[in-house]
Amino acid sequence: MKLLLKAFRNGLGALIALISRLIPVKKIKRSAQEQEAVNNKAKNIELYQFFACPFCIMSRRVIRSLNIKIVTRDAQTRGGAYREEMMKEAGKVQVPCLKITDGDTVSWMFESADIKTYLEKEFG
Repeated sequence: MKLLLKAFRNGLGALIALISRLIPVKKIKRSAQEQEAVNNKAKNIELYQFFACPFCIMSRRVIRSLNIKIVTRDAQTRGGAYREEMMKEAGKVQVPCLKITDGDTVSWMFESADIKTYLEKEFG
């Protein structure tokens, strides 16, 4: 039963991810100079995520709509490097998670609503 539920959840998540990719988002348009500044500012931000997680899908849509280039890290694979890094550095595996590096300071943001608010404030 547990395996059946997991398969259903993963299948439904994959369907939601596919639909999300098919429905376009309206991207912010910037001049080349402004876009380069935004991309430089976003270089130190990474999104740790699971492919089919609805909250991760929402976070990726926000990133696309704000037209920012943020590296995504697959934390779904058990024993995977990014999952282990999140567990070691953040103390838990919870997605979506935004890793923000500012010099020597690293902060982890876990809630999708907080991630959306932060990204809109910084890049909107």
